[in-house]
Amino acid sequence: MPAEAVARELALYLDAFERTEHSEAQRAAFERFLAAGFPDEHDEDWKFTSLKALARMNFEPADPGYAADAGESGLLAGLPGKTPRMVFVNGFFAPFLSAGSAMLENLRDVQPRYADSSKPFILLNAAFADGGALLRVPARAVVEQPIYFIYLSIPGERATFSTPRNLVVVEEGAQASIVECYLGTGSYFTNALTEISAGDGAVVEHCKIQRESEEAFHISTVWIEQGRDSVVTSRNFAFGGALARTEIVARLDQGSECTLNGLYLADGARHVDTRTTIDHAKPHGTSHELYKGILDGRSSAVFNGKILVRPDAQKTDAKQINKNLVLSEEATINTKPQLEIFADDVRCTHGATVGQLDGESIFYLRSRGIGIEEARRMLIEAFAREIIDGVKAADLREYLGRFL
Repeated sequence: MPAEAVARELALYLDAFERTEHSEAQRAAFERFLAAGFPDEHDEDWKFTSLKALARMNFEPADPGYAADAGESGLLAGLPGKTPRMVFVNGFFAPFLSAGSAMLENLRDVQPRYADSSKPFILLNAAFADGGALLRVPARAVVEQPIYFIYLSIPGERATFSTPRNLVVVEEGAQASIVECYLGTGSYFTNALTEISAGDGAVVEHCKIQRESEEAFHISTVWIEQGRDSVVTSRNFAFGGALARTEIVARLDQGSECTLNGLYLADGARHVDTRTTIDHAKPHGTSHELYKGILDGRSSAVFNGKILVRPDAQKTDAKQINKNLVLSEEATINTKPQLEIFADDVRCTHGATVGQLDGESIFYLRSRGIGIEEARRMLIEAFAREIIDGVKAADLREYLGRFL
C-alpha cells in the first residue's frame, strides 16, 4: 500500500480514537496498532489481498442512533434463532431486538485473552471495542438451543466502521452452540474478533455467517483454545462483502478434536480471503478440515490452510482439503494448503482442487429434459450442500439453503 495512503488511513483512525472514550489498555493497543500499520503485499499473509480499496475509504465511528432503523431494514427477515439472541446495531447492543439471557459485559478493559495481539486488525479491534457479547457456560451445563450473536450495520450518510467483540467461555464438560451473523446495508467496515475457550471435555458448535453488503469491508478473526479431550466444530460461511477476510486459528490440547469446515461464494468483482491454522500442540489430537469455494464473474478468492504439528504432538491425525468451483474464465483462486510437521508418529494429509462444472454431468441432466441453467444450478447446489448439510440446526440449514 502506498505510504501516503497508509498515513492518511492511520490519521483517520487516530482522529476517531481521540474523539472517543478509552481505557489505558485500549490506548496501549492503539499505539501498537499505529506502530505496526496496515499490512501490504510484502506481508506474506496478505500477498493476494490488497487493502488499497479499504485505504481509500473515509470511515467514521459508527453511530448508535441508527439502531431504531434496524428493525425496519428487513435484515433480520428469515433469520432463524428467535431466542436466545443478542443483536447489535453498528456495534451497539440493541435490547429491543434481542431475546434470551446471554451475558453482556463492557469489554473495554478486557484485552484479547487468546488471540495473537501483535496482528494489526486484532490491535485495532482491541483499541476500539466497547460493549460486546460475553457468554459463559458453567461446567457440565448443556445449552439446548443455539445462541445467536447478530451484528447489523446501518450506516448513515458517511461510511462507518465498527469493532464487534465476542468472548465465549465453555467450561469443563459443558456443551453449547453459538451462531454469529453479520449483515448490513450500504458502505461500512466491520473489524470483528471472536474468542472461544473450550474447557476440558467441552463440546462446542460454532457457526459464522457473513452476509455483509456488496459495498462492505469485513475483516474478522476467530480464535479457538481447546482443553483436553474437547470437541469443537466451526463452520464459516462467507457470502457477502466487497472485500471479506476471515482468519480462524484453533489450538488443540491433548486428545482434543477440531473440525473446520467452510463455504465461500463470490461473484462480480468481489474478493474473499480465508485463512485457517490448526495448531496441534499436544499428542493424540484429531482435526478435519474441508473448505469449498464457488467463484463467478471477475471475482477472486484466497484460501490458505495451515496444519502445524509441534514436536510433542505425537499420534496426531489431521486431514485438510480445499475444493473450488470456478464458473467463469475471469474468476481467480489462489489456494495454498500447508503442513508443518515436527513430530514423526503422525498421519497428516492435505490437498486442493480447482475445476469447472463437469460437462458430462450437464449433458446427462440435459438428456433427461433439464434445461442448461437448471442443470448448472443443480450441480452447483450439490457441490455446496456437503458443507451446509453438516449444520445440525434444521432451521439454520434451511436458511443457508435458501440463500444458496
